[in-house]
Amino acid sequence: MNEYDIIIIGSGPGGYVAAVRASQLGMKVAVVEKAETGGICLNWGCIPTKALLKSAQVLDYARHATDYGINAGEAPAPDFGAVISRSRGVAEAMSKGVQYLFKKYNIPVINGFGRLKGAGAVEVEAADGTRETHSAKHIVIATGARSRELPNLRQDGRKIIGYREAMNLPSLPASMVVVGSGAIGSEFAGFYRSMGTEVTLVEFMPRILPIEDEEVSRTLERSFKKAKMKIMVNSTVEKVDTTGDRCLVTIKTPKGEETVETDVVLSAVGITPNIEGIGLEEAGVKTDRGRVVVDEFYRTSVTGVYAIGDIVPGPALAHVASAEAIVCVEKIAGHNPEPVDYANIPGCTYTTPEVASCGMTEEAAKAAGIETKTGKFMFMASGKASAAGAREGFVKLVFNAADDRLIGGHLIGMNVTEMISSLVVARKKGATAHDLMTSIHPHPTMSEGIMEAAAAALGEAIHG
Repeated sequence: MNEYDIIIIGSGPGGYVAAVRASQLGMKVAVVEKAETGGICLNWGCIPTKALLKSAQVLDYARHATDYGINAGEAPAPDFGAVISRSRGVAEAMSKGVQYLFKKYNIPVINGFGRLKGAGAVEVEAADGTRETHSAKHIVIATGARSRELPNLRQDGRKIIGYREAMNLPSLPASMVVVGSGAIGSEFAGFYRSMGTEVTLVEFMPRILPIEDEEVSRTLERSFKKAKMKIMVNSTVEKVDTTGDRCLVTIKTPKGEETVETDVVLSAVGITPNIEGIGLEEAGVKTDRGRVVVDEFYRTSVTGVYAIGDIVPGPALAHVASAEAIVCVEKIAGHNPEPVDYANIPGCTYTTPEVASCGMTEEAAKAAGIETKTGKFMFMASGKASAAGAREGFVKLVFNAADDRLIGGHLIGMNVTEMISSLVVARKKGATAHDLMTSIHPHPTMSEGIMEAAAAALGEAIHG
């Protein structure tokens, strides 16, 4: 039996960050991983999807080269196999990067399926069925999540697929129905439409990206429709007939049932935490509605057992898992870390145009009884956006009218996922509209929109 200070089950953005931080703090650490290092995010999620979307962006630039005064010759077309291959190569490189970190910090990886086995023990079952038990003072569970399946949308990996298969299809489908318009669904819908697939996006809620600001959602919907994507909101998939060569998708809409014939159906209706079969119940670890119950430092109901990432309540985002990992491990090490502020988590959707947000929407503030001031700057007035040929979108800032402090930021446009961090910091530090307005922003940049939106909230906009 090998003994460690900490054993971490899972090597995704929660697990590997926890392992590295624990090693930095002088603890003896081991990681249990049944698949590729880096978890879903690096191998089948965040990173490879961004590689796919970059290929789509380059293709769109090539198609519109004449808009920039460039004669690109023949009409560009995607080599779908090469696009997929590049994406897989990017993912493999990032996974190797995590392996390098493990070697740098002397963190052994125990390959196999890990499960709790009593107090302070983890049993690891290797691919050949052999089992070995390892002991640790502390066990951190970071097993992540998988694509959620609905009873009427059982994934077969061929005609009804999840995000994993969507990243590795053998050929470009002529048509696709995407069910669910959150970040995953919207990103894949945009990617496949750019590649040339006829896409129908189905959303149960009244608008796509339903958790985002309503104006942001409507702007993205207009952009998708301009790209000739079919959008069906307030709609649900009732059944999918896969007995023929193509899928027959029955969709319930406000106007009645409609049948859509398509090559493939992508189910993007959320995720399911990976908590089955890892010994939680046997060890007495409490769960609630499919997630592990933890306190602000990720301690479970069992002493010495912790849980982070997609398996605990909160946004299922890679950067959230990493933040939780650091707080969890530093607390184990006897430090006094600041708990994660779940009210100030940035959210990013890498569509074209991009979407980014943090804090409260106007609607949420109103529901909470908060009187607000709002300022907006349209990118059509931005010199940088005009020069880049990306005038679509805006910056919207929401301030508490009582003290003018920033309580929410909502952006849609080119590169806004790179701009949202400044608003997260501003909100954390209690910045006011005046603070943002009087902080000089470089010209010409997209980020000037933050300064301009703050000025608009105070009635002092120059370019609005």
